[in-house]
Amino acid sequence: MIRDIDNYFLQQQEPTKGCLIALRHLISTYDSEFTEAWKYRMPFFLYKGRMFCYLWTDKKTKLPYIGIVEGKNISHPRLVMANRARMKILPIDPGKDIPVKTIHEILKKAMTLYKS
Repeated sequence: MIRDIDNYFLQQQEPTKGCLIALRHLISTYDSEFTEAWKYRMPFFLYKGRMFCYLWTDKKTKLPYIGIVEGKNISHPRLVMANRARMKILPIDPGKDIPVKTIHEILKKAMTLYKS
């Protein structure tokens, strides 16, 4: 039986599929305290059991993004608030190299909020 979270990634079209799978690996291996969860019918990552970030695709642009749960408390030029009250997103272009350094910077900033 295939898990819902795995099925989500498998049902994506390329190049989005490969991008999301790479982001999944990047986030899940960033810190040993991260765990994967299927919440609200989307792949979430928990940090020490608390909702931290998620992966999704924009309905209009179809571009994948990382949603940062406590994004409103993080200042980074690549994070977009749009019409969200709490979360910010980091859009990712699947046709380009994944901005690993930027993602690490944002994850590090977000983690400090969970440690305080």
